[in-house]
Amino acid sequence: MDPIKKSAHVAGFLYLLVALTGPFVLIYVPGKLFVHGDASATAGNILAHQSLFRSYIVVGFVSELFFIALVLALYRLLKGVNAQLAALMVILVLVEAPLAFLSVANEIATLTFVRGAGFLAVFSPPQRDALATLLINIDRQGALVSDAFWGLWLLPLGWLVYRSGFLPRLLGVWLLINGLAYLTISSTGVLWPEHLKMVSTIATPVLFGEVAFMLWLLIVGARVQPSEVAAP
Repeated sequence: MDPIKKSAHVAGFLYLLVALTGPFVLIYVPGKLFVHGDASATAGNILAHQSLFRSYIVVGFVSELFFIALVLALYRLLKGVNAQLAALMVILVLVEAPLAFLSVANEIATLTFVRGAGFLAVFSPPQRDALATLLINIDRQGALVSDAFWGLWLLPLGWLVYRSGFLPRLLGVWLLINGLAYLTISSTGVLWPEHLKMVSTIATPVLFGEVAFMLWLLIVGARVQPSEVAAP
């Protein structure tokens, strides 16, 4: 198999792993366990479903490792198009990674508060529930910062895909728009949180650009040998 085509398939497979683990962490578990505005209910749900919450922690950690592996695979695939932009793409993901790992630490601390370890006896149960919920809220707000980096890394990726010559230009344009959509969601959540749900709903169709790119890499790979492309 052609090395470029093989690299594209590897990147597509890693993208698939990220896509499969992401919804579990971002949608399923928060929707099942977290009750907005009710610390006691949230703490009770976590305590009653500790195995699910532990899975949430582990999958979140593993998903971030998949994400790092993905961007390194994409760097290998696209560095011949423009090495500087490919390196920028990697740097943006590596800057976001500590935020994700900090979220994992917050989640472990949340479980400790909910379970009421012996050294937390000085806090009453409602206080422990409130502290656990505070950590969850910090985690959820931190996701808005991560949204910004999820958007920023797609900008050099989109341009690299557009200039590659062996991947469809349409996918490159879609990835650029996808990145701008994430940046819009992030800025809305910080500046106008009351409009976040509406903006997220409007932006959702655009976010399928990554899905289309993933499927192309996984199924088609690279159509032709890359041509020499001048750096912008």
